[in-house]
Amino acid sequence: MLPEKSLAWGRSKSCIRDLAAYGSARKAEIGEDKVFDFSLGNPSVPAPPCVEEALRRALETDSVQLHGYTPAAGLPSLRRAVAEDLNGRWGLGFAPELIYVTCGAAAGLAACMHGLLLPGEEAVAFAPFFPEYRVFAEGAGGALVTVPPDEDLRPDLAALERALNERTKLVILNTPNNPSGVVLREADLEKLAAVLKQAEARFGHPIYLISDEPYRELVYGDKPAPCVPAFYDDTIICYSFSKSLSLPGERIGYLAVSPRMAGRQDVFDALAGAARACGYVNAPSLMQRVAEQCLGQTADISVYRTNRDLLYENLTALGFSCVYPEGAFYLFMRSPEPDAKAFSERAKKHELLLVPSDDFGVGGYVRIACCVSTEMICRSLPAFAELAKEYGL
Repeated sequence: MLPEKSLAWGRSKSCIRDLAAYGSARKAEIGEDKVFDFSLGNPSVPAPPCVEEALRRALETDSVQLHGYTPAAGLPSLRRAVAEDLNGRWGLGFAPELIYVTCGAAAGLAACMHGLLLPGEEAVAFAPFFPEYRVFAEGAGGALVTVPPDEDLRPDLAALERALNERTKLVILNTPNNPSGVVLREADLEKLAAVLKQAEARFGHPIYLISDEPYRELVYGDKPAPCVPAFYDDTIICYSFSKSLSLPGERIGYLAVSPRMAGRQDVFDALAGAARACGYVNAPSLMQRVAEQCLGQTADISVYRTNRDLLYENLTALGFSCVYPEGAFYLFMRSPEPDAKAFSERAKKHELLLVPSDDFGVGGYVRIACCVSTEMICRSLPAFAELAKEYGL
């Protein structure tokens, strides 16, 4: 007898991974230049020079030390460097003792769910959201409650207020958002914080805000993404270097518990214990050293802005309706028919691989990854034009 949930998760198909696998097979069949694969959020620009330089320096050090175990929470020097980086950005007095180095954002999110949720408690996510949130919450014995967005695909705070109850333990915030590209601003965070503070007082227990920030640096306006803990004390930052440094396969990130949180040491200890229980201790030692040397630097993310503009301008000119992305590297396009999966299947006939939005918690959209080559986008435009004609746009 095996756990039913584990079987279900192992057997369920990720529409993103399915499309990517289909694309690989199709490229082998008809040629790579004839398939327009917008499925995976895999950075398409090289890692910045600091990564290669840090790797070279690391490989010149003692091999035994380089590849040996680090402390479970991460190298002390990296934890100090992360705290200094966060304080240089925002102040607030982040402490190295409240930084936990993780095997990417996924391990950080899983540690938050397992460390904070008691059986039957709820995690709340604003749709659209990263599909694995549900797996992480249910895997921890909790439940994921979805809050639908407003008509502009921004968090609906009135709907959030209705969703909060005595079982609510945490709320997940993802800004810049995957898949919509929506970026919350200071006024949004002030309103969100007010709703959560009122709920904490009403229910008599903390409600933790998990700020999922893998796209923090990918903001295209004049202002950077704001500091979430500056608005709400009970915040835990979940960060990954995957997007900023173009290192998704290296699985390196961190959790940062707000220094303003009451009971912060207990929360940190619970996260550390959950990471231990999940087997997530000791993030890759080599990449810890690389991350320490590259804090505050990014790959050439200007390419994503170019791609966003190219796709948005051309697709809206063809008659498609798109959410204008202020951040991240996706374009969220409304399906011309109610069934986004059916639209995605029709797009495949034109060799366009577009991810239907259903698994993101909303229907009627497709996600188009802008983190592809600009040249492929240009080649794909005639296919999009043919697709638009099919719908009379």
